[in-house]
Amino acid sequence: MRIACLHTADSNVAVFDAAAQAIGLAPDVLAHTVRADLLSAAERAGGLTAAIAAETGAALQSLCGSANAVVLTCSTLGPSVAALAGTVTVPVLRVDAALAEAAVANGGRVVALCAVETTVEPTTRLFADAAAMTGAAVEVQLVPGAWELFKAGARDRYLAAIAKAADDAYTDGASVVVLAQASMAGAADLVRNGPPPLTSPTAGLAAALRQASQPS
Repeated sequence: MRIACLHTADSNVAVFDAAAQAIGLAPDVLAHTVRADLLSAAERAGGLTAAIAAETGAALQSLCGSANAVVLTCSTLGPSVAALAGTVTVPVLRVDAALAEAAVANGGRVVALCAVETTVEPTTRLFADAAAMTGAAVEVQLVPGAWELFKAGARDRYLAAIAKAADDAYTDGASVVVLAQASMAGAADLVRNGPPPLTSPTAGLAAALRQASQPS
């Protein structure tokens, strides 16, 4: 079994390795490719453009030949996956899709937190589509200043800011809090006002494993 992950931040390699260990995957199951340039281009453009989506799609396709499933771990680039339908021979997943399904499964008020502005729009669309099936009320919130902390390498302050936003969401009545970006996952253990927020690495890898294991 081989699951190829396309990341846009080097730090997400360790995040996904930890998630893989948590769900019982062997250390050699994941293969990592990092393309920070794709997210940087989207930030400069103010969001995902057709050209960036096409380049992301090409990068995902290139990983299909040596994997049983491919996972795109960047929420900003997530919509790029849709264009690959019918053109690839192995499952290609956006890591936040399984997260959205899990978050809205029981209805209620779901608050999805994002750290980078370019992720807000694709996350809003993804969660709205998932919520339409269950009646959940979804609100997507940007954590102010978080991405600047991440880019400055201030990881502890970054995770603390996210945890505070999650605690505030629970205080305001959220029944489910979601950390929409993979880089946010470490903040889940710092939340005190409710259950640990849902995170995308574990949900996404579990979904990839299920799809990769299905008979073709």
